[in-house]
Amino acid sequence: MSGRLILARHGQTVANVARRLDTKLPGAELTDLGIEQARTLGRNLADRPPALLVASQALRARQTADNAAPSIGLEPVVREGVHEVQVGELEDRSDEESHKLFMKVYEEWHNGDLRARVPGGESALDVLDRYVPVLDSLRSDYLDAGSGDVVVVSHGAAIRLVAAYLGKVPGSFATANHLANTQTVELVPVAGGGWECVRWGTVLAPFHDTARGGADDPMG
Repeated sequence: MSGRLILARHGQTVANVARRLDTKLPGAELTDLGIEQARTLGRNLADRPPALLVASQALRARQTADNAAPSIGLEPVVREGVHEVQVGELEDRSDEESHKLFMKVYEEWHNGDLRARVPGGESALDVLDRYVPVLDSLRSDYLDAGSGDVVVVSHGAAIRLVAAYLGKVPGSFATANHLANTQTVELVPVAGGGWECVRWGTVLAPFHDTARGGADDPMG
């Protein structure tokens, strides 16, 4: 039986508190609350310890994985390509206009326009082109081999984009249902190379357009 791919958002950062669009590597560090959230994530994963714990290159993802690791007895592995959506000229901004512009483009992605982008930022195609091959590799090396679950500590906007794309989750659900810090999305491999999304934060499949909830920052 194949394992699960668990995409976990990092713990709270100082940029989250300030509502700054923080996407450029290495990025902001965790707050004290973020560290505790990461430790709780590790304790929750200990009930069914994964075979591999991966983190993006971002400092917040690495710190989250490092603080989750003791509870599951794994050394985190850093992988390129699974960092946050890059917002270009909106980087480090916290004003409402910048948030609205990012969310407008993000909603366009989930409505099918994968080429849209904010000025100087990535398109959805850019994100998928760097992110999905990493998941394909993890699937081949661990999940399909029956080695167990794989946890990837990543980022809210990227996780929601990739999970909705791979798991065929309704776009309106993906845009409305943010992920709070250290919440997870679970995907399981299906025959023929596809994926099924079975959990999104606290919501279990099937996913409907009307469901709402989650964090109040645009990267959630």
